[in-house]
Amino acid sequence: MTITDEGVYNGMPARDLGEQGWERPWSGPNGGQCVETKQLADGRVAVRQSTDPAGPALIYTPDEIAAFVRGVKEGLADHLAAG
Repeated sequence: MTITDEGVYNGMPARDLGEQGWERPWSGPNGGQCVETKQLADGRVAVRQSTDPAGPALIYTPDEIAAFVRGVKEGLADHLAAG
């Protein structure tokens, strides 16, 4: 299934984006619970939960992804892993 980027929206079923092109940017000792990403043709990035590949996909712009990555590198998201 091919989908145009104009039909892509935040919260859409990830399965509607197809199964090709999903990647795990990193993996660790988390029991297989990983975030998967897919680069879309227009530069946006889709994110889904690996344990629920048919669940919702969050769609981010390149600027949003860059800001998140910068924040993680600066330690601004460390509180998300606490607990």
